[in-house]
Amino acid sequence: MKAQDVLPDGEDFTTINGRTLRKGSVAAFLANARILEDAGTSASDRQAAEQDFASLIPTLDALGLFDVFELRSPFLREEVARHRAALSPVPAAASPNA
Repeated sequence: MKAQDVLPDGEDFTTINGRTLRKGSVAAFLANARILEDAGTSASDRQAAEQDFASLIPTLDALGLFDVFELRSPFLREEVARHRAALSPVPAAASPNA
C-alpha cells in the first residue's frame, strides 16, 4: 500500500475506525517527541509540545500506531500510556488485552 492509497493527493483528512484523521499527525507527533526529549527545550516550548503530543495520541491510536511500534524512550512510553489510560473507557485491569 502506498501513501496515496490511504490519503489521495489533495486530501488532508481521512476517516479510520470512525475517527477523522488529519494528514501530518504522525510527523507532528514525532516533532513534539523530539522537543520533549531535548533537555534544552524552554519551559514554554515544553508545555506547548506536551499539549500537542497528548492531543495526537487518540489519532495515533485510531491509526493503530501503538499496536505496531513501541517508543524507545521510557519517558515517552510512560506519557503515552498515561494519556491512553486517561482516555480509555475501560480500566486497564479490566481490559481483555491486559
